[in-house]
Amino acid sequence: MSTRQTVTRLRVTEIFASVQGEASRAGLPTVFVRLTGCPLRCVWCDTEYAFNGGQTRDLSTILDEIASHGLHHICVTGGEPLAQKGCLDLLTALCDAGYDVSLETSGALDIATVDPRVSRIMDLKAPGSGEADKNRWDNLPQLTARDELKIVIANADDYAWACEQLTTHALAARCPVLFSPVAGELAPADLAEWIVRDRLPVRFQMQLHKVLWADARGK
Repeated sequence: MSTRQTVTRLRVTEIFASVQGEASRAGLPTVFVRLTGCPLRCVWCDTEYAFNGGQTRDLSTILDEIASHGLHHICVTGGEPLAQKGCLDLLTALCDAGYDVSLETSGALDIATVDPRVSRIMDLKAPGSGEADKNRWDNLPQLTARDELKIVIANADDYAWACEQLTTHALAARCPVLFSPVAGELAPADLAEWIVRDRLPVRFQMQLHKVLWADARGK
C-alpha cells in the first residue's frame, strides 16, 4: 500500500527584507513573510491588502526565497498568519534552519501550539480597534519571557482600558508589554507622557517603518 506525503502549502502575500519596525527587535534587518488572510477587521489596520489574494506556494520554495536574502532574523506576519494551518510547519522549519524567528499574531487564535523557539508578538485588542471581543484571553497564561504583548491605543479610553488589563492580568510579569499609538489618531507624545506620568512598566513604541517609509514594510 502506498502512502501519500502531504506537502505543506501556504498562501503568501509577500516576502521581503527590511528593518524590523516594532517590538524589541526594532531596527534589526529582517526577512518578513506576510501570509494572506485574517479573520479580524481592526478599524486602524494598515495591511488590508493582505486580507485576500496572494500566491499559494510550497513550503520548500518559501524557505528557499527566505534563504536567498541572507538574513538571520525572520518575522512571520499577516494578516493573521495562524489562520493558515501550515503556518505552524513554517515556523518549525525556520527554527530548525537556525533562524531567529518571531511571529506577529492578533491574539484571536490559539498560540499554544506554536513552536516554543518562536518569539510570539501578540496583540491584545483595545476597544478602539473594533475587535476587542475577539481577544482570546486563555492565550495570556501561555505567554513567556521570550514573548511580547502589544496593545495599540487610539485614544484616552483605550489607554484606560489597557491600564486596567495591565493590572488585572499582571501582564508585565508575564512578558514585555508594548503600548503603541494609532498613527494619525493619537499623538505619540501624548501616549509617551501618559506612560511616564503613570509610571507604567511598559515600553512605548512607534512603528519605525512608518517613520522611515510611511508604509507597512516593517511589520
